[in-house]
Amino acid sequence: MDEELRTQLEAQAFRGLLEHLRERTDAQNIDIMNLAGFCRNCLSKWYLAAAQERGVEMDYEQAREVIYGEPYEQCAINIKKKPVPSRNPPSRKPNPCTPKSAVIRALSG
Repeated sequence: MDEELRTQLEAQAFRGLLEHLRERTDAQNIDIMNLAGFCRNCLSKWYLAAAQERGVEMDYEQAREVIYGEPYEQCAINIKKKPVPSRNPPSRKPNPCTPKSAVIRALSG
């Protein structure tokens, strides 16, 4: 696998992780930190560091907006308004580890 393809695959996986974290508002940062050793804010800091290493002008709040998908203050308000999803989702839901393209193929075929 060449470097460009590897980077594209990593970028797609990262975007999938962000989408998943944005949808799972019941997964609080502290819980993710305790289980995985990182959280959304860590991702924001890593994103900011990568941007700064490449000379991109960005501050922490801008990096958080990239990770959270909206300004952090708005995200915090929205999370409080949303009902917490069941911790035991119905089995008819696709496995979150299944790429959406595979789910679409399975449902349309």
